[in-house]
Amino acid sequence: MNWDLMTVALMAGAANWAFRALPILGRTRATAAGGWPGRFLSSTGPAAIGTLFVAAILPSLTLDPARLLPVITGTLAVLAVFVLRKSVVLATLAGAFAHGVTVWLLG
Repeated sequence: MNWDLMTVALMAGAANWAFRALPILGRTRATAAGGWPGRFLSSTGPAAIGTLFVAAILPSLTLDPARLLPVITGTLAVLAVFVLRKSVVLATLAGAFAHGVTVWLLG
């Protein structure tokens, strides 16, 4: 087991929990939707998703179609399902399914 990786994972998990739970636990007027803390916290979700997407996709961006095609099909599936259903959960599942099926078909 790599203790450096475990430490980073625990720190990221604690920060994620803090960003989500502390505003609910605090229930202060400062974290209302109109206040700057509320706007900051509501923007961290999309920013985190964008960051994770870029980090996950960068290693696959090559000119090799066998590595690029699963990324394209997964991303298109996520976008299509989200536009049609407005569900992050269904879009994520569809993207993972499309990516996995494409990898399986390519062998």
